[in-house]
Amino acid sequence: MSQDQPGDLSQFSMQDLFRMEADAQCQVLTEGLLTLERSRDGSAAAIEPMMRAAHSIKGAAAIVGLDLVVQLAHGMEDAFLAAQHGKLALTPNRVDVLLSGVDLILRVARLDEAAAPAGLAAAAGQIRQTMAAIANIAFLPEPLAPPPPPALAPAPVGAAAVDAAAPTAPASSPPPSPQSTPQPAAEEAGAPARPPAPSKVAHNFDRLLSLASESRINAHQLHPLIQELQRFKRNQGSLFAQLEQLHEAIANGADAALKEKSLLALQKSHPLKQAMLEHIAAFESYERRVLAVAGGLVDEVLTLRMRPFRDGVQAFPRMVRDLARGMGKEVSLRVVGEDTLVDRDILARIESPLNHILRNAVDHGMGTPAERAAAGKPPHGSIVLEARHRAGMLSIEISDDGAGVDLERIRQAVVERGMAGEAMAAALSAAELLEFLFLPAFSLKRSANEISGRGVGLDIVHETIRQQNGTVRLESELGHGFRTAITLPLTQSVVRALVVDIKGEAYAIPIVKVERVLKVAQDAVHTLENKQFFTLRDEHLGLVSAAQLLDLGEMAAGAGELPVVLIGAAGRRYALVVDAIRGEQSLAVQALDPVFGKLRDISAAALLDNGEPVLILDVPDLLLSIDKLLHQGGLHRLARADQAARRKTKRILVVDDSLTVREMERKLLLGRGFEVDVAIDGIDGWNAVRGGGYDLVVTDVDMPRLDGIELVALIKKDLHLHLLPVMIVSYKDRPEDRARGLAAGADYYLTKGSFHDETLLDAVLDLIGEARL
Repeated sequence: MSQDQPGDLSQFSMQDLFRMEADAQCQVLTEGLLTLERSRDGSAAAIEPMMRAAHSIKGAAAIVGLDLVVQLAHGMEDAFLAAQHGKLALTPNRVDVLLSGVDLILRVARLDEAAAPAGLAAAAGQIRQTMAAIANIAFLPEPLAPPPPPALAPAPVGAAAVDAAAPTAPASSPPPSPQSTPQPAAEEAGAPARPPAPSKVAHNFDRLLSLASESRINAHQLHPLIQELQRFKRNQGSLFAQLEQLHEAIANGADAALKEKSLLALQKSHPLKQAMLEHIAAFESYERRVLAVAGGLVDEVLTLRMRPFRDGVQAFPRMVRDLARGMGKEVSLRVVGEDTLVDRDILARIESPLNHILRNAVDHGMGTPAERAAAGKPPHGSIVLEARHRAGMLSIEISDDGAGVDLERIRQAVVERGMAGEAMAAALSAAELLEFLFLPAFSLKRSANEISGRGVGLDIVHETIRQQNGTVRLESELGHGFRTAITLPLTQSVVRALVVDIKGEAYAIPIVKVERVLKVAQDAVHTLENKQFFTLRDEHLGLVSAAQLLDLGEMAAGAGELPVVLIGAAGRRYALVVDAIRGEQSLAVQALDPVFGKLRDISAAALLDNGEPVLILDVPDLLLSIDKLLHQGGLHRLARADQAARRKTKRILVVDDSLTVREMERKLLLGRGFEVDVAIDGIDGWNAVRGGGYDLVVTDVDMPRLDGIELVALIKKDLHLHLLPVMIVSYKDRPEDRARGLAAGADYYLTKGSFHDETLLDAVLDLIGEARL
């Protein structure tokens, strides 16, 4: 059974089951007819699936006593059989008639049982017309306009037409003909039992995701406990060292009884050291297993929310085909990446933007067959709608082989409407000119029709995509085509975010809205008209205090570099100054209670891996707040010119033969304010460390010439270096490997398997404290 079909069918009536069957088979018929018309492939293999679909509908309709559908399906079978034997060419006009039959079958199938007799009687004339057209399809004159859809009474929402969120609803139900979309009627007494309401299902999903997220957070709570055990182990090690020294002192004395007691105490301490190592290793192993299970649970819950891309776009090929036919054009839509998984909420919200883009492509870009032939193109136009996952995001591209957009016409329209002077307009790039198409009431059409020309469309597309934390980009090549690229998060339930500190509190910024993260040196900050800025790639970027934007007070003017998050785009780009950059995290989004309404600059909330609550910033709101703040003036001063407060910076030596690991550790430590030197192996590290001046050594184990264990032993045996803290960072995480490192004198043993940014930094801070004295 298909994963989209309900597992338990006993709750449905025969009429419900027929409705599901009709939905699925009519989709096969629609897709088959459009494919056949596009490819002109009249082979038996191409027609066979449609014959099977029509035959299945005929049999199912006979079971539930729908003679009308039986006759329709039988007539379509005859047409397919004739085409299969080469006796009938399925021209576009004949495809029109067959598609009208598909629409009729769907509408009859979706009628409520009680309302069916009246609905069929009211549309008897149109029904007879459609059936006659199918029966006489071989004798149709050319050209023939497609018959109008039968005006049947709207069908109630039943088991086959509920929201995709309901687990018992078939996912493949095609929408009605674009010429007439039935509206759901109120539920009537005696109607078949329906699945849970979408809102109920959504609430259950949100609760399940919340619980899964909490389980992951609880798993992360083991990490602080393991760190405490590591600290206890180090204290224990110091105590045992003192105990050994005490025993050596006593052993040099003459008191035999005291010697015996001292030796006994020393012997009893050894199992304690080994037990601590074993407990820490067991806790770390348990932490990894729990994190894996919790992460898998979150992933599985999110998978429940994902739907294949086809579920949201299956009506578009038919819509494009019918729309083009009505305008005297020949255009087909090809969908690529139908199996790409998309969050069901995103899929529902992007249906309207995609509809706008496709209609614009047919109306603006595609010419008639004669116009295309004059331009040296095939008479049949092509649009490609492609969806795929790229770099953790959903990428949707709509491209056509039409006429494209004349950039000079945009430039002229910009000047005519007073949006820019001639000199400024002449300097605008192609990308900047295309951005004007996103403005409300901006259209290049000379006259409006029911499809486009009123300046409504791309502005709605842009706003809708922006609300989903996505971006949209336009490209055009005059005479060759137009391309729209949309990038969206894979899901709105989990957001990849940059976590920052602002006035001692954690805040998150969706990573898709972050252009860059950097540190700005004090001497790179300039002031002009009470506004502070710095220059990046010949662009002046204004500095704005995040604390001031959020009404959290004034930031303390520091003497070091300013952590900066670059947000915005084009001429509206700003550098948001924060207290510190924590790093990236995947956050399970929690909607704010509706009682708060829409909070300024805040979009949602979440919990960090350590259980700390965090507010997710609304970047478009932030940009509006920045504009308002700049207009009002009074920006806080962020940089301080005097450098007299600079303190001594602690130095760290990183020893690792892997360039990648070495550079990653170096950048992490530099970002925290430490001075960092590197060595490429143990010998290089030993030579460097003997030069003195380091506060910490971070070393790998497996290295050429001199491994990390030997390096640690040399340092701890050296008269001048034995107090220098040493941290081992290694892929080896077996208890015996850890025991070797600690026995050699390492003060900390960190495994790369459980390594992440904060782990290393926390360990460094635990050993030597902050970067500055």
